[in-house]
Amino acid sequence: MRHQTKKNTLGKAQDQRKALLRSLCTELITYGEIKTTMARAKALQPYAENVISMAKKGDLNSRRLAGRYIFDKGIGQFIDTATGEVFETKQDGKKLAPQTVLRRLFSVIGAKYSSRNGGYTRIFRLPPRRGDASEMALIQLV
Repeated sequence: MRHQTKKNTLGKAQDQRKALLRSLCTELITYGEIKTTMARAKALQPYAENVISMAKKGDLNSRRLAGRYIFDKGIGQFIDTATGEVFETKQDGKKLAPQTVLRRLFSVIGAKYSSRNGGYTRIFRLPPRRGDASEMALIQLV
């Protein structure tokens, strides 16, 4: 019997599903909102909220655990390690590090939701996709 084993399989094998959710969560953290299908958005919501809860803790163990759930790629911006301020180009006289998704998650998003107890994402319904009429959704960080 399959009691209490309900999960959104998305019609994919486990490794493919994990990779899909990992890349969707990375893009959600990078851009703040993404447009995807309703089924993927509903599967992504608890996944992303778990990662953001890790970022709220802010310790080294949480940082290492969050690295398992997202791809740590460069965003193309620079961040001041002391203040958390984001710059498009290198500034003279400031100690700047290249901004990655993991740094953005812990310095910007973790600080933003430090006083909020859950409910970090919202899903909006969009008109159906033109090609196959699948339900579309916009998932964004609140």
